[in-house]
Amino acid sequence: MATLFVDKVDPQSGTSLEIGSSGDTITIPSGATITNSGTSTGFGGVNTPAWSVSISANQSISASAYTKVQFDREEVDTDNAYDNSTNYRFTVPSGKGGKYFVASSLRNTSSNDFDAFYLNIKKNGSDYVFSSVRNEFRETVVTSCLINLSAGDYLEVFAYNGDSGSIDLSGSSDKPSGTHFSGYRIIE
Repeated sequence: MATLFVDKVDPQSGTSLEIGSSGDTITIPSGATITNSGTSTGFGGVNTPAWSVSISANQSISASAYTKVQFDREEVDTDNAYDNSTNYRFTVPSGKGGKYFVASSLRNTSSNDFDAFYLNIKKNGSDYVFSSVRNEFRETVVTSCLINLSAGDYLEVFAYNGDSGSIDLSGSSDKPSGTHFSGYRIIE
């Protein structure tokens, strides 16, 4: 192995500079600093899959029951991993396991007091995290978490209405509503 000592390497005019060939490993030693004063591409990663969904119309939640929230309006679905018409769930695509940031909020449009209002995120059909509000009206319940997911794992959101009558979750046909569900994979 030989060492080349230079202060600057320039490509020929109108061409690109290439270091190494396909299959080579280029090593930056510990303690070295890379300074970029131009545009960089192909470095780091992206926070995908990512999704953000809401409901396009108010959804009724029966009294004293858990009901799956039917998030049917997609704002973002980078990997086509959210089912917005049948199962209303995010499923981790093949090769996309890892740590995910997940958040959801449910907005109750009812104007009467209610005893309990829960938001429950389920992983593979089992309870994972929930939040609640009690003895309030026109309230929004919100939760977020970091969760380890593997390919094929799925997430769904359920609402629980502890009131004696049905309530409605807020939906909107033309913009995200106070009832939404979103998440993204974290770059490690």
